[in-house]
Amino acid sequence: MNLWTIVGLLALAIWLYLIAARGGFWLAREHDDGASAPAPARWPCVVAVVPARNEADVIAQSIESLLCQDYPGPFRIVLVDDGSSDDTAAAALQVSTRVAARRRLEVLPGAELRAGWTGKLWALEQGTRHARASGEAIDYFLLTDADIGHASDNLRNLAARAEHEGRVLVSLMARLSCTTWAERFLIPAFVFFFQMLYPFAWVAQKDRKTAAAAGGCMLVRRDALERAGGIAAIRSEIIDDCALARRLKRQGPIWLGLTQRVTSLRSYGGFLKIGRMISRSAYAQLGYSPVVLAGTVAGMALLYPLPPMLALLGEGPARWVGLCVWLMMALSFQPMLRFYRLSPLWGLALPAIGAAYTLFTVQSALAVWRGRGGMWKGRVQAMTGGT
Repeated sequence: MNLWTIVGLLALAIWLYLIAARGGFWLAREHDDGASAPAPARWPCVVAVVPARNEADVIAQSIESLLCQDYPGPFRIVLVDDGSSDDTAAAALQVSTRVAARRRLEVLPGAELRAGWTGKLWALEQGTRHARASGEAIDYFLLTDADIGHASDNLRNLAARAEHEGRVLVSLMARLSCTTWAERFLIPAFVFFFQMLYPFAWVAQKDRKTAAAAGGCMLVRRDALERAGGIAAIRSEIIDDCALARRLKRQGPIWLGLTQRVTSLRSYGGFLKIGRMISRSAYAQLGYSPVVLAGTVAGMALLYPLPPMLALLGEGPARWVGLCVWLMMALSFQPMLRFYRLSPLWGLALPAIGAAYTLFTVQSALAVWRGRGGMWKGRVQAMTGGT
């Protein structure tokens, strides 16, 4: 048995583990389709907090989708205008006047960014603080992004699930834009890799430490958030949604699933633009560790480009092992491709997609080392100094 056959068998063993023993992440079973949870005896009071910075192109759609919620309980919206230089606030107020009474929407001008905070989290802190100051008996905060659209029944379903199942956090992974070639190449894999890191079935299990959330749509119990230290407890986190989920899971059960009810309103554009989006947080996911980065690059090379190279260029057993692994990973990608209504042939491209994500991860590390890590709307947000 030659070296390449041994390396191929190692890749095969890892893929067998991923498929058979990693919480069935690739099956994409956790979603909010199907029968809804029963309505609670009392619909809880919810305040949506929306951080927004230069979102004039999408904010009207996002706010309108929140204003049009068919939620039976008390519900209002706080939009925090985080230093926008465009017409974000005016566009939001205009749609609120057209769709419903303005009292359902409050626009809060954001204060100057505090040291040690990321921009989004500082805006969320201001929004939740402002909501609590009203003295209203708030049960939940709906933390959602300014470029997210919600189906009219979304909040009702979120609240019913949280109340029925006793969850302190219910989060939905928004259906991302997937129309351009670059989006079809990279976006379904983004969700696939996220599920591989954080199997949604494990997230929902009380006895597992795995915790994750999707920042575009998170319904959070107010009392659990306060016990967890509030937004301030994660103020410098780049991957803030998962950091919040880890803290909240110590307070009670959480849930994360896929959905068609919540969608991204903005196209991600071309390959380089999507790459920058991924690079913004990739090195943070590795704990800013060069050692972990080196191990990740080696592992990604083993799991993705190597099997098709063996299948196409190898000989004897090495070729057959490489072909087997390539087909295995292509099949594991099929449920996610069906969710995004894409051709199953994209599964054969997963090795190339994995190689692209490896490149983005290296770019993320280089940006941090150059002092440009976590760049978002003109702000450098990566903080590696142990905050």
